[in-house]
Formats: sequence, C-alpha cells, structure tokens
Amino acid sequence: MDFIDYYKVLGLDKSATQAQIKSAYKKMARKLHPDLNPDDKDANAKFQQLNEANAVLTDPEKRAKYDKYGKDWERGEEYEQYQQAQQQQSRSQGGSAGGFGGFEGNFGGGGEDFSDFFSSMFGRQSGGGRSRAQYKGQDYNSEVSLTVEEAYTTHKQTFSVNGKSIRITVPAGVADGQVIKLGGQGAPGSNGGPNGDLYITFTVTNNAQYKRVGNDLYITKEIDLFTAVLGGEALITAMSGTIKLNVAPGTQNGAKVRLKGKGFPVYKKEGEFGNLYVTYTVIIPTDLTDKQKELFNELAAISKKD
Repeated sequence: MDFIDYYKVLGLDKSATQAQIKSAYKKMARKLHPDLNPDDKDANAKFQQLNEANAVLTDPEKRAKYDKYGKDWERGEEYEQYQQAQQQQSRSQGGSAGGFGGFEGNFGGGGEDFSDFFSSMFGRQSGGGRSRAQYKGQDYNSEVSLTVEEAYTTHKQTFSVNGKSIRITVPAGVADGQVIKLGGQGAPGSNGGPNGDLYITFTVTNNAQYKRVGNDLYITKEIDLFTAVLGGEALITAMSGTIKLNVAPGTQNGAKVRLKGKGFPVYKKEGEFGNLYVTYTVIIPTDLTDKQKELFNELAAISKKD
C-alpha cells in the first residue's frame, strides 16, 4: 500500500493544531463530498483519503503513532512488543537475541525502514517455523450529511463506501461531528486477520428556523404589539408539532420562554428530550390609520398624566 501523507492531504504540516486540522477538514470535505461530485472518481478517492487523515490526526493517540511510525502506525505496538521481548531474551542469555536485540531504525517520514524490518520479522515464513502474523484490515472512514429534521427521528440511511453499499439505522439525536463505528465493515484483513472497521462521521446542519445546541432547540416567534401588551395566544411549529403558547401581558421584545421536553431527542435514550427555547420578537405596527393614531395619542396622553 502506497504511503499517504495525511498532513499533505489536509494541506498542513506536522505542527498543525487540532483546530487547524478540523478547519482544514471541514473546508475540503465540503468541496470533495460525493454528493457534490457523484461521477468524479478522483474526487471520491480524495474524499476517502481526507476522512482517513481526519480520523487519524484528530485522535491524539493515533496521531502520535502515525508521527512515529508513518504508514505502519497501526502495527507500531506490535513492533514495540516484539522489540521488548527480544531485549528481555537478550538479557536472559547474556547477549544479542537473534542479532536484533539492539536494532534501531528511522521510522518517521513515511516509515520505510520500519516497514522493511517489520515485514521481515512478521510477514514472512521463517526457517524456525514462525507462522505468518495476522493483521487487521485497514479502517475505512465515511461521512453522512443530515438535516436537523432527519437527525430528529430514527431512520434508515444507505450510502456507498469503496463500491460497497452500506445500510444503517441512524438513531434519533445524533449530533454534528459524532462518529459511530461499524465493526468489520472495513478492508479485509491479511493472513486471515479480521476485517477493518468503518467509522462514520455525521454532519448535521441547522436550518433557518431551528438552531440546535446539544439537545436543546432555539426558535424565534414574532408577536404583534397588542398581544405583547395585553397578552394572548401564539402558535409555533415545533419539530414535535404545533404548540399553543400563552403570551403573558407586558411581554418585552427579546423575552424568552422555555418549553421543557420539547427540544431534541437525547441520543439512544428513549423518551428523553431537551428543551425548546422560544424568543419573542415584538413587531411594531406601521402605516397606522388615522383612528389608530388618535387612539395611540390618547393612550400616550393618559400615560403622561399617570
């Protein structure tokens, strides 16, 4: 497998911060997303590489291994365990074990030296009867875009990864940026090893009406001046359906009310919901009739006397 420089894929260098990595990923993902390039195989391949790079470099532990071992970062722990075993054997025998007890190599910058050594130790049948090591297949990464309405309900999604059709059930309440793992849906393992896994990153977009923060929803509702002053009723269309609000007399512009349990479903917690926050916007009347102006003047005069 050719070495993929995940930093170059994102247009960054090794000193990049997590914020820079996330920003670069989101910018490039929008450009290369399969929905925007349905017939562009090159763009789809680059999108897969982009997801791989993001999955590795945003995980501190994986990133550290990648920086140390290059393309063989997933096998680094196996090498370290092997080297420790050789060193222990060397100490117990008072010398070098098999001639590799003091092996040192340059494993960064693509991992070429490490790859050759690792393959010679673990990837070939030896005269001593050592069996070939089994390796887990490469993990795949994909991205699924959802509207906030889609994320509100449990539903089915079908998409393609490396030419394979995948159908999943998306639980209600999935969050923007959330990652789920499908075990065994990655690349086939080698030498009888297990398949890799598939990591799916969800992108959930808000719309003009609803803003989601965690499990809470925020909307605005316009009310006329008379309802704000005298009180009354107002109807809102929430994601759970139409709700009648009782507007208190003297409601101020920008006033906020909380509707408990009318927000977003809590992920994998049946029957639990966040809250819905409604912010009132009071509309000042314009183009008043002469009679309306007269009444407002009378009201103003009365207010001054009080």
